[in-house]
Amino acid sequence: MKRFDPTRSDFLPYGFTCEQWLPACMPRPNRHNEVELNLLTEGSLTYLLGGVRTTVQAGRLAVFWAAIPHQIVAVEGQTPYFVVTVPLSEFLHASHEVGFVSRILSGEVLVESVGDECDVLKFQQWERELRNAGEAQAAAARLEVRARLMRLGQRVNKRSAGSRPAANLPRADQIACYIARNYHKCLTAESIAEAVGVHPNYAMNLFRETFGTTMTRFITDHRISHAQRLLATTQHSILSVALAAGFQSLSRFNGAFKAACGCSPRDYRKAQQGTGRTDSVNQPECSDG
Repeated sequence: MKRFDPTRSDFLPYGFTCEQWLPACMPRPNRHNEVELNLLTEGSLTYLLGGVRTTVQAGRLAVFWAAIPHQIVAVEGQTPYFVVTVPLSEFLHASHEVGFVSRILSGEVLVESVGDECDVLKFQQWERELRNAGEAQAAAARLEVRARLMRLGQRVNKRSAGSRPAANLPRADQIACYIARNYHKCLTAESIAEAVGVHPNYAMNLFRETFGTTMTRFITDHRISHAQRLLATTQHSILSVALAAGFQSLSRFNGAFKAACGCSPRDYRKAQQGTGRTDSVNQPECSDG
């Protein structure tokens, strides 16, 4: 039975998996470059993702892009739940509706309003076949997971279930929400603290105590996630991607991206888009201004 390991490196791949996890609050946000599906048979999990709390109830399938910092902050029940991870490249190459893909890559947790009574049996079968079966059965399980994702995309509500407006959030969540909505701008501890009405030192300490990471790291994580989305789904220049994500220079972007993802932005684009196409013109580095 799996449980989140807080010493795990960001973006260490899980691959295409279906496993059972023990529900537990996470001491820090996690990030990996797969689309994740959660199915609980009892209780609930509450995620903080994209600055918004979303509660996933038992029996309702949920999906989100796990490259965006996500953290389980509340748990009801101790029954193991199912986690499916689908590599982003495989998700993007499937025939999903454009709106469904866009919402996931924009940082929503999409939750079905009504579950499928067959899901538990399906997930149990996928777990067996992806773990122990031969290549043919594993391939069949992967196709069935993609089909379930397609049906989920057709069923999700216009708004994700369980979201709470920022005004009702605890102070630490208000900080996370503000960062999630403004990471592409020039942010400082002072500007963030002023936006939520607290002292900068208090904001930094509260954020670290609550989420196990710094505000600076949280900002960078969101910028990297934004850049990943653009690299995987567009042919914008690397410089344009860097600036759109909130980085002030190409050198800072390249350094932060390689440190987080273990590869250059161009290599990441090749892997996710499945082509050898790269930017034809080397872009000049912008200044830190």
